[in-house]
Amino acid sequence: MHVTLLRNSLLTVCVSLSTVIYADSAIAPGAPGQSPFWSYSGKTGIGTSYEQYHNGAYSSDAPTGPVSKVWFSLANGIVTETMFGLIHEAQLRAMQVVVKGPDFIDLEETDTVSETQYLSTDNEGRPASLAYRIINRAKNGQYRIEKHVFTDPDSDALVMRVIFHSPNPALQAYLHVDPAMNNSGSGDRAFTEQHALYAQEQETTLVVKASRSLESPTVGFVGASDGLEELRRKGSLESLYTTTGDTPGNVAMMARLPRTGDTTTIDIVVGFGRDRQAADQAADKTLKRGYEQVLAHYNGEGDTIGWQDYLASLTHLAAMRQQTTDNGKLLNVSAMVLKAQEDKTHAGALIASLSNPWGETVPADKGTTGYKAVWPRDFYQCAMALLALGDTQTSKVAFEYLKQVQVTKDTPPMQADGSAYIHEQKQNDSTRGAESGATGWFLQKTHVDGTIEWVGVQLDQTAMPIMLGYKLWKSGVLSNADITRWYQEMLKPAADFLTQGGQVKLGWNDWTVKPPQTQQDRWEEQWGYSPSTTAAVITGLVTASELATQTGDMAGAKAYLDAARRYSNHVEPSMFTQQGIFGDKQYYLRITQNDNPNDGQLLLDNNSRPGLPENQILDAGFLELVRYGVRSATDPHIVSSLSVLDDQTLPENLKVKYTFTYPGVSGEFPGWRRYGNDGYGESETTGINYPATEQPVMNSGLRGRVWPIFTGERGHYALALAKAQQPGGENTLSNGQLRDLQNTYVKAMELFANEGFMLPEQVWDGVGNNERHHYTKGKGTDSATPLAWSHAEYVKLVRSLSDQNVWDRYPIVSEKLQP
Repeated sequence: MHVTLLRNSLLTVCVSLSTVIYADSAIAPGAPGQSPFWSYSGKTGIGTSYEQYHNGAYSSDAPTGPVSKVWFSLANGIVTETMFGLIHEAQLRAMQVVVKGPDFIDLEETDTVSETQYLSTDNEGRPASLAYRIINRAKNGQYRIEKHVFTDPDSDALVMRVIFHSPNPALQAYLHVDPAMNNSGSGDRAFTEQHALYAQEQETTLVVKASRSLESPTVGFVGASDGLEELRRKGSLESLYTTTGDTPGNVAMMARLPRTGDTTTIDIVVGFGRDRQAADQAADKTLKRGYEQVLAHYNGEGDTIGWQDYLASLTHLAAMRQQTTDNGKLLNVSAMVLKAQEDKTHAGALIASLSNPWGETVPADKGTTGYKAVWPRDFYQCAMALLALGDTQTSKVAFEYLKQVQVTKDTPPMQADGSAYIHEQKQNDSTRGAESGATGWFLQKTHVDGTIEWVGVQLDQTAMPIMLGYKLWKSGVLSNADITRWYQEMLKPAADFLTQGGQVKLGWNDWTVKPPQTQQDRWEEQWGYSPSTTAAVITGLVTASELATQTGDMAGAKAYLDAARRYSNHVEPSMFTQQGIFGDKQYYLRITQNDNPNDGQLLLDNNSRPGLPENQILDAGFLELVRYGVRSATDPHIVSSLSVLDDQTLPENLKVKYTFTYPGVSGEFPGWRRYGNDGYGESETTGINYPATEQPVMNSGLRGRVWPIFTGERGHYALALAKAQQPGGENTLSNGQLRDLQNTYVKAMELFANEGFMLPEQVWDGVGNNERHHYTKGKGTDSATPLAWSHAEYVKLVRSLSDQNVWDRYPIVSEKLQP
């Protein structure tokens, strides 16, 4: 309606993208603006309010009251992707302060030195809430900007207090807002009204309001008529556009912050809603409550329920802190990060990361989930970590959610185009459903509402829900009646698929699965026999056999255990080469596509890297055999494979292990790549990102880096080995042994984290061209931070040391596999 009212008073202007003509017009010219991209994915913070369940769902009937469905992220000192609605539905791409001086125009993300702190800490200095203080100091020394960022637990609103300090009265500070409504940046409209800024796509609305009136509000198309572009061209906001009109595009909004002497404090509130009225109400409610009250509620101070209460509810957290080397700082943050990456419409839906990997080079012209989606494998790691902390509620609700992503005869036709990491696989837009194909397996990747995105079959992702259910039952979280129901409804069909396989018919996928051969390994890139996948399959079947016995399904119990033993006997004959090319030539292969591990068969190309013979590709996936209890830590196959894996004289492309040092920290700290010849990372030669706009081509030098999760996995193995080597069957490690494990593996993971205690997917290994990114060796790259799996692996390692038993180990497995 506002557009119709304004149209009557508009002046006609002639505009081209090459020469923007500014006039006293209400409609911003230059549609649709520049092509949008997502934000830098090396987040130094993420946040959302803590909400409690009511009968296993998020509801205003819970003690926490109204449910806020807003998530935010921070990177390079600014607010980046902010979601409203479902956890993957970005509405805001970036929000930052722009500073105009007599001879410069600065952006916070590029022209300041940033520091991230926590607004709430306990008596030991441990973060106690996902509320942040960002301090940005100008590189030119002329100003300082402090910002406090959190959400309103009772409203769909983001709060950002801005404290601008400069003794120079000539400096002007502006708020610049870059929307990405409905998870894309190219279909938006924007307008101003009464000192407020609005952005919309269809009816979904974002509004920016402040505790004091914003000055000179304006909207426009990015790169053509937005306020930042006009400041750059004219040095001032000569034209104030009140609307971008009827043509959607990549829009941005700007307003000047009112200055009050050397230090200006103003509270910015961004309200969200499915229509304008709801967005206005959200923002107004938060502004009325005020900064102090909303922050106290978010933190859980006084009678309110917030993040401090969640941490207090974690029954194992206090004891686990004793096994850290930073007094529990990363552990506190990891607990909150794992909980924060759960959707609040579909309770229990745990995503992989609140980021788009290599986001600043990923086009935002259409919606993408990035890592803000459900993978049952990452999901298992998170649920097990939450259980390790003592969060039995979330781990139970998460387990129950998994039914939504299991393939049944009622699974709807595929909604996505079948894109996946297997770029070599021909895929199409078939809408064939699952009614004619094998069922029981769990989907590769879905939205949190169950919408199908990728449909590759990864057998570990079908085994892990069984393992999780068994663990919850043994922990007393699921009763006998609960597990009987879930066995019949979800776990027995999964175990049947792991035993029998079958022809998959869903979307592009028309593949006959013959377990333990998997269509995709845990890195979604190769098919065949994988030690890591097979370890999970065996464990899933042994635990399924136990559940079958519990529920009286004796035929199932026998079938599952027989299959597990058969697969176990198949591991070394099919996956352990005795004619390799490294070390003593005897080691586990990453994957092999036939029953002969000695034939040196060529693997598929992957991530622009040409496929190499299977006996050249090393990885640590075989350690999952020890973690779950399929093999002993002292098994000679395991030991001989480790010596080859850790060889740091291997050619750079095939080397897996790296060591890192840090200024002021004594010692070296180990890290491992996913596997040799990994291409899932930045180019060694040009530095381009993996999914950059520069399309990767074969032999473009893309290189996967070190992943922190493998330091955690090795720490678990080191614990298992220390236990296995205890003299006289002693079951307790000495304090010295525990300290060695803490100071090697726990400390390494703590050092991999950034200043916001966010753990990345990958850290820079120091190999190749670094001129583009200027990464620090041993710190995160621009892949994805925080990665939930990284935080989960850290939590599980700390719990394992606290228990002096590997948290993911299933004693029943080794017991049942004995001859």
